[in-house]
Amino acid sequence: MPRESSPAGQLSPGASLGQYRIEEHLGAGGMGTVYKATDTKLGRPVALKLLRPEMLEDASAIARFEREARVLASLNHPHVGAIYDFEDYEGLRFLSLEYVPGPTLAERLRRGPMPVREAISVCGQIAEALEAAHARQIIHRDLKPANIKIAENGKVKVLDFGLAKSVERAREIGPEANTDTITELLTKEMTVIGTPAYMSPEQACGKELDPRTDIWSFGCVLYEALTGKQTFRGKTITETLAAVVEREPDWAALPQSTPLPMQLLLKRCLRKDPDRRLRDIGDARIELEDLLVSPAQEDAALKPATMTRRTAISALSGAAAGAAAMGAFAMSRYRS
Repeated sequence: MPRESSPAGQLSPGASLGQYRIEEHLGAGGMGTVYKATDTKLGRPVALKLLRPEMLEDASAIARFEREARVLASLNHPHVGAIYDFEDYEGLRFLSLEYVPGPTLAERLRRGPMPVREAISVCGQIAEALEAAHARQIIHRDLKPANIKIAENGKVKVLDFGLAKSVERAREIGPEANTDTITELLTKEMTVIGTPAYMSPEQACGKELDPRTDIWSFGCVLYEALTGKQTFRGKTITETLAAVVEREPDWAALPQSTPLPMQLLLKRCLRKDPDRRLRDIGDARIELEDLLVSPAQEDAALKPATMTRRTAISALSGAAAGAAAMGAFAMSRYRS
């Protein structure tokens, strides 16, 4: 069947791109449009990410698209979405990717925050994916809930390594803009690439980046999973970036049941000075795994550090009885 487009420029269901048959439109970003398709040769579902038509003559956009393909090809990990091929068909350039069913973490969080136990499991898998990337000297630069898929069985896949949207100028932030990726030219020498609400301070300032920028973004994702709220937000891109650079998260918004080790991990991930930030995402993975090492330890870790009235009365009664006993013993010794 020949390739057909809808009035909005989208490929219509049933249209073909070589061996791929389009099934449905999944979404669009600054650089690409994503479709669910069927690989008719192998009989499997795939996700096709097509470079936007207006970028087909942009050498830098094509280079970034190809770079994402190479990055994904170098990562073979159960928590990273796989790439099958980088194709050029009748002038269209697109990636053939693993189709991951299920909602994104962003879609899941629209229903509200995750229970602590679930957040530990999901974010532990995210940390594992980042650890594999960092081991190959790859930084994501755009980690956010919209780039994380959660399957029905709870398995997590991190998507969109190395791909970012482009925006030529700052704009007012609408309901979704804080979760949009930007490439904003701030000066002739400095370009900001990423998503404002999840950028590290050094990323927001256009400085050179290393894996610690992903650790910051990971902290933002973990905070949002626990609270259902973005860690940093403003009415404009500029306000959001200012909050990232200058303000502290609302730590009081964390659930009371958040384990103390998890709170400390979050604070280490979200230190503004990268030299004082957690240095290795593998350490975060270990911390989260330790919280789930056994049911008994997990239950103890997840209980809030509070004392009931009955427990307090019992403790005071025990202390009073102990003091009385010590006093009687001391008096007996004195009389002797």
